Amino acid sequence: MAKKSSRRKSPSAAPSAPTAPAQPEARTAYFNRELSWLAFNRRVLEQAQSDRHPLLERVRFLAIVSSNLDEFFEIRVAGLIQQVDSGVTESSIDGLAAREQLRRIHSLVASLVEDQYRCWHDQIVPALAEENILIRSSSDLTPAELAWVNTYFREQIYPVLTPLALDQSHPFPQLGNKTLNVAVSLDDPNTPEEEKLVAILPVPRILPRLVAIAPSRTGPQRFIFLSDIIKLCAGELFGGYKILGAFSFRVTRNSDLYIDEEEAENLLKKIEEELRNLRRGAAVRLEIDEGVHDHIFETLCDHLELSQEYVFRLNGPINLLRLSALADLDRPDLKYPPFTPVQASPLREAAHVFDSIRHSDVLLHHPYDSFAPVVEFVEQAARDPQVFAIKQTLYRTSGDSPIVRALIEGARNGKQVTALVELKARFDEAANIQWARQLEEAGVHVVYGLVGHKTHCKLCLVVRLEGRRMKHYAHLGTGNYNPRTARLYPDLSYFTCRAKITSDVANLFNSLTGFGLNPKFRHLLVAPFNLHKRINELIAQEAANASAGKPARIVAKMNSLVDKTTIDSLYAASQAGVKIQLIVRGICCLVPGVKGISENIRVRSLVGRFLEHARVYYFENGDDEALIYAGSADWMSRNFFRRVETLFPIEDAKLRRWITRELLPIERKDNENARILHANGAYLPPPRKPDEPAFSAQAYFIASAYQRDAAAKRTADAEVRPAAR
Repeated sequence: MAKKSSRRKSPSAAPSAPTAPAQPEARTAYFNRELSWLAFNRRVLEQAQSDRHPLLERVRFLAIVSSNLDEFFEIRVAGLIQQVDSGVTESSIDGLAAREQLRRIHSLVASLVEDQYRCWHDQIVPALAEENILIRSSSDLTPAELAWVNTYFREQIYPVLTPLALDQSHPFPQLGNKTLNVAVSLDDPNTPEEEKLVAILPVPRILPRLVAIAPSRTGPQRFIFLSDIIKLCAGELFGGYKILGAFSFRVTRNSDLYIDEEEAENLLKKIEEELRNLRRGAAVRLEIDEGVHDHIFETLCDHLELSQEYVFRLNGPINLLRLSALADLDRPDLKYPPFTPVQASPLREAAHVFDSIRHSDVLLHHPYDSFAPVVEFVEQAARDPQVFAIKQTLYRTSGDSPIVRALIEGARNGKQVTALVELKARFDEAANIQWARQLEEAGVHVVYGLVGHKTHCKLCLVVRLEGRRMKHYAHLGTGNYNPRTARLYPDLSYFTCRAKITSDVANLFNSLTGFGLNPKFRHLLVAPFNLHKRINELIAQEAANASAGKPARIVAKMNSLVDKTTIDSLYAASQAGVKIQLIVRGICCLVPGVKGISENIRVRSLVGRFLEHARVYYFENGDDEALIYAGSADWMSRNFFRRVETLFPIEDAKLRRWITRELLPIERKDNENARILHANGAYLPPPRKPDEPAFSAQAYFIASAYQRDAAAKRTADAEVRPAAR
């Protein structure tokens, strides 16, 4: 058995932040975090509403809106409800109490959901019909289709349904989180009065939510939602009773884990126990068919202990996330042109990965650059007889992870392999528990990191014997070690053997697996140790440079900007004359363009085919060389103080030129998928001159990848031809 460590003790205290500048009025200085997130989800919905995207890709965006809302209610709304119930009076960054936030959230979500369903019914369904993809309701079925549906119900659905009556002898059932259910209103025709009895049909997850009707190779593709089939055929489950109505519904529950790590003797088992309890978490949302009978509605609300502000009556279908099945149809004419990540980097010759890194630093831009070199880096380390040790962080990975397989292979080959597995990676807890056990069984040293901190940094360190000395090679990334999401998320992968970087990486691993109350890092910025303090120092230095008449500029690309101290530092820098350009995909609590506060700050968001995920930070640094960092950390309090994060410096001249002359300028040039944040909270398209063509940064990077791939192949051919002579 492998040695298994518990999570290491946290540092005694994170370094204190520099003194914040004088703060403007809260009502004008900050946007609310939750409302800003809803504005992001609104931008996702805009992609579904736009005919710039292929039809099935619009369907996928519509499904993503629902998936995002699920997590928002499970975590963020659940947390606010708990604050209200617990009497917490602490206000958010913008001064709103929890109850007022919930009120505003309800208003915005109601509008968002209404527009989402309007998009489905008025735009997507008619457009699908034009492409011979028909979405049937029970009232639309032809006699032949109805016969097929009835047969399908009897053969495929009826055997796995269990009707649960609600009466004095049958308690209200435990309804799983986000599961589909059908409430049926019944009447006994043999009695003079109408009883309005109620039964519930929980629908097993194994059943497909979207059913292809009489699939054939010719003619239109016809689909019906599973809930419509069950409502149509519910009478077969209640012989002799009259069906007064059937209504599908879905409950969302609080899904946050509550773990006291100091008291959890076995963290893995404790998390497993909590995962089993999550299905019984408090209800935070009820989605139900429009037109549901009042007595069913009241019964559900009473038993779920939900007030009506958390109930959404929908014009079907319940849970548009199930539209993902449509987006996966084999209709390439209705999807983005296929794109295969290219192998155009110095690591394209997989047999020489360590030689290539020793020659120069390498930076990959996923998904345009293939993720294969990252996998190959770990696989070669596992097989190379000169490699003595591999150390790896795992926050999220794929179901059949080649990274995990490589770590297991390395351990079986006698190498010392250490994996820092983050058991509390939200919604991936169960998968990570499985990986932890497999790794342990193979002889890998599995560690769970610092108590109270999620290990979110993306690091791999390889120790290799070269001659008489050990040499370190490192991979540091902005995204997870997940080959699947690496095809969907723009991220950066950095490979280096620079001793000053790899020594800091080794120091961080030692601090996470051993003991280290206050480790020192000379070149990496590491949370919770020096990251927050150093970022605010760098912002303050730009302000000082501007005041001294020196060059001063900040360009920062991230997923979210929430930390109040950092926002205040940016405000102070703006007031000193620093030009600040922010690319913030999601939440942004900073208010740009306010006279006297933030008139020198511009904020844009980019939402497109791929989910922007890289974090890159540029500081002009006066008359000295600009400072450029990339890494895993957004500018949020959780990243600064409650997670282990790393930002690494980019010092190679060629890589710096690519970031400053291509990556950041190209994203700021986007006028197709970008939206500009205004001081009133509105996200609007960038202004475009009448003759200015549309420009997509992501389309540019796809074209650039193909060009680099073609150039690499020409170079390879030129090198081979002389040898062939």
